[in-house]
Amino acid sequence: QVQLVESGGGLVQAGGSLRLSCAASGRIFSSYTMGWFRQAPGKEREFVAAISWNSGSTYYGDSVKGRFTISRDNAKNTVYLQMNSLKPEDTAVYYCAANRRSAYTGVVATDGGRYDYWGQGTQVTVSS
Repeated sequence: QVQLVESGGGLVQAGGSLRLSCAASGRIFSSYTMGWFRQAPGKEREFVAAISWNSGSTYYGDSVKGRFTISRDNAKNTVYLQMNSLKPEDTAVYYCAANRRSAYTGVVATDGGRYDYWGQGTQVTVSS
């Protein structure tokens, strides 16, 4: 079992930056693909970014490419999402997720249904 806890959300003005963190329990975190998703009120969950177990592969949703960067520190059991040039449309609850079935592969899934563990989410609000 893996438990995920997100932090770093908050209120920021458009054009600003935030860094989200996701701390994972369990020593097997380092083998999983990790992803970030978001969900705004009244909208479907949206893929944001994902990173393979060894950071060899990353993938981003079209709406965040060039602005967001995903990274991980397996020694700290933590995955990060650096968010720059934030826009009001980035306002959402951001969720961290772990894909157990991708362990030790370079597979980076964008479908939330392929992720096995989820955090409770952290709110990001971008004011105009």
